[in-house]
Amino acid sequence: MEVNEGKPDNLGGGIRFFLKETFNIIDDTDVNATIDDIKAGVPIKGQTAWVLIFSILIASAGLNTSSTAVVIGAMLISPLMGPIMGIGLSLGINDIFLLRKAVKNFGIMVVLSLITSFLYFSIPVFQNETPELIARTAPDVRDVIIAFAGGLALIIAFSRRSKAITTISGVAIATALMPPLCTAGFGLATGKWHFFGGAMFLFSINTIFIATATFVIVRFLKFPFEHYLDSKRKKIISNVIYVSAFVILIPSVFFFYKLYKQSDFNQTISHFIQEQKEKKGVLIFDIDKNHSKKEISFAIIGNKINEKDLNKLKTLLSQKGYGNVKINIVKNYQESDKNKTLNEDEKILLTSQKIANNQYPIAAVFEDISKEIHAIDTCIVEVSYGRILKSNFDSIDTIPTFYIKWKEETIDVDFKNNQIQNWLRVKTENPKLKVLAIQ
Repeated sequence: MEVNEGKPDNLGGGIRFFLKETFNIIDDTDVNATIDDIKAGVPIKGQTAWVLIFSILIASAGLNTSSTAVVIGAMLISPLMGPIMGIGLSLGINDIFLLRKAVKNFGIMVVLSLITSFLYFSIPVFQNETPELIARTAPDVRDVIIAFAGGLALIIAFSRRSKAITTISGVAIATALMPPLCTAGFGLATGKWHFFGGAMFLFSINTIFIATATFVIVRFLKFPFEHYLDSKRKKIISNVIYVSAFVILIPSVFFFYKLYKQSDFNQTISHFIQEQKEKKGVLIFDIDKNHSKKEISFAIIGNKINEKDLNKLKTLLSQKGYGNVKINIVKNYQESDKNKTLNEDEKILLTSQKIANNQYPIAAVFEDISKEIHAIDTCIVEVSYGRILKSNFDSIDTIPTFYIKWKEETIDVDFKNNQIQNWLRVKTENPKLKVLAIQ
């Protein structure tokens, strides 16, 4: 006789059984072992302190060279998650003593990390701004998702009887914590306070959401509350814990909403700009999106953005709750009025036409053109110009050539060169003009 093993016969019951069997985390939870493991990871002292220092040093070097592999390597050995998980657990089980210990070690962790990254970035040769560092100065809603999902993954992994994936889950926590702390140290070392402020804001948000994730799972799994013999003391401690939990949970909701709106605002602008580039042929650069001030600034070269498109953007932003957005167009080389006295931009355009007709050389307006090139991309260090003689043994041709030197950390140099080359060819009406990168 075949045993059904408690499986339901009907389809609905079968689906419920499948879902419960797939997503159930309660049956495989080892409460006591989980609490012991988290408590053991709270102290930052001895070997743990040294591991933290070296992992921060490695992560700083990775950010300094924009090496994702090096940063990930640092995350694999980082003990950053211990005190933060301790805070979430203490709030979840009403353990005031664990809360004190976790907060104390959290402070030690932050100070050690900042000192280590500060000392690294105090060395002059390591003070260049890289894309990896810049990316940690402006948090958005995706950072919240990474921190919260990482916190959930780690506490769930810790709660299992088998700890096979605990270390791997710790990488998700380190992803949210290590780069911001290293970037904050960079800001301190270089005196760039917007780096320090932005990175610490990101670190604070990540810390709050990781602790919140731990608290949520601890309560979902119904970990037992800490017992106190003195009922009066128990009540006081419970009140302190509830207030602390409230202080963590409320900012979580606020920060998530704020960052979601900021990301939505920036995404709307980015879609508009991309559409103008691809469909209208407008070259847009120096883009500055300020959600808090409801202001957008950018410069344009080539075809202008018509009033209808601008009004459409304003209407879309207004529908999303961003009314009265101010749009500043810094330059628009197509807006000149033929009946007005020529301004500087129009003079440059006329000069470009004369260049194309060989009425006088590019060298005559090289200073103006080089300034415009630098305005397009501030990663450009130097611009040179020369004329190359080219022979196919039947005839000799002259190729006007711009040589551009980029900052070492610049990415997509070939794409940027082509973009500037296309613009210069249109500007000078010379399809033979070349733009080359130099070291």
